Amino acid sequence: MKDLAVLKNVAWILLLLGGINLGILGLIDIDLIIAVFGRMLGRLFFIIIGISAGYLIYLRFKKTPV
Repeated sequence: MKDLAVLKNVAWILLLLGGINLGILGLIDIDLIIAVFGRMLGRLFFIIIGISAGYLIYLRFKKTPV
C-alpha cells in the first residue's frame, strides 16, 4: 500500500510539472521541458506525464469495495 501512495505522489508531481510547463508555453511560448531535457528526453517526459494523468484518472474512478 505504501508503494502505491508513493506512486500516486509522483504522478501528482509530474502532472503539476506538466501543467506548469503548459502554462509557461502558453504565456511566453517557451517549452521548458524541451529546453532542459532536449527533444528526445522531453518527448519521453511528456509520455510519462500522460501516463501519470491516466493513472490518476484511473484512481479517481475505480470502484472501491464497501
